[in-house]
Amino acid sequence: MRVSLIATVLNEEQSIDALLASIAAQTRPPDEVVIVDGGSRDRTVARIRAWGDRIAGLRLISCPGASIAVGRNRAIAAATGDVIACTDAGVRLDPRWLERIIEPLARGADVAMGFFVADPRTLFERALGATTLPDVDEIVPDRFIPSSRSIAYTRRAWEIAGGYPEWLDYCEDVVFDLALRRAGLRFAWVPGAVVYFRPRPSLAAFFRQYFLYARGDGKANLWLHRHLIRYLTYLGAPLVFRLGFWYNPAWLALGLGGCLYLRRPYRRLIRAYGRRFDARLGAALLLVPLLRLVGDLAKMLGYPVGVWWRLRGGGRCLTSSSLS
Repeated sequence: MRVSLIATVLNEEQSIDALLASIAAQTRPPDEVVIVDGGSRDRTVARIRAWGDRIAGLRLISCPGASIAVGRNRAIAAATGDVIACTDAGVRLDPRWLERIIEPLARGADVAMGFFVADPRTLFERALGATTLPDVDEIVPDRFIPSSRSIAYTRRAWEIAGGYPEWLDYCEDVVFDLALRRAGLRFAWVPGAVVYFRPRPSLAAFFRQYFLYARGDGKANLWLHRHLIRYLTYLGAPLVFRLGFWYNPAWLALGLGGCLYLRRPYRRLIRAYGRRFDARLGAALLLVPLLRLVGDLAKMLGYPVGVWWRLRGGGRCLTSSSLS
């Protein structure tokens, strides 16, 4: 089974060495590595070329202006493997990631879904990771939408799905995954195939990330009910708060709703800090409500921008029936 590992990069000089070092350390090396650069203006290209003699079969394709979807399709088209292992810039791979994620494909699966965990450097990043990334025991494999930072599939599966949607700049992997699901292909859940993903280092970077994700949802007509629930929640919460001045149980209901909304990030943080309360855990717990608020605000602003783009005739979009 010939395996091609692909990735796209853009201005990743700060993180590309970690990714390449983790590729070089794989217990089952890829037969080739194809990286598409979307027009980096920093030293990303030079750093990749410096690894040419340490990673067998490393190829770099320059494609200025390419989106992530275009870059991935270009990399797969240029690859020679029957199996495509896909990851992303800004991560590092567990040494056994490739060995584990391709194993189900050797047994007849079409798609292997790996996992990804936070790789924080600061307390803020740890709190953000707990707020936005699930723990492995929270995953329901039949409903899991894998990230293309940790996935493998056959070339045939990529062809059946029609490749990554090049009309989308964000959420392209979600649309690709849904196309794979609709095609009735065989999925395998591989929780041990782990990549380590560093959360955004600042509140502004996090806001921009989630704004773009939600804009992608709007462009692709994804998760309308989730976004509507969010709008209704933020419209209703102030009304419930005001009601509490006349009907005290309304405040209790509001407090319970907030606790339920924050329970998973809090549980993840308590696990991460070993259940011992100290100043770091306390600070991280205090950050969670702020991160939830900023993330929700980014989504509520980004989604209508994407919807407006779609209504004006930009690209193609999925219909609600196609997601059922």
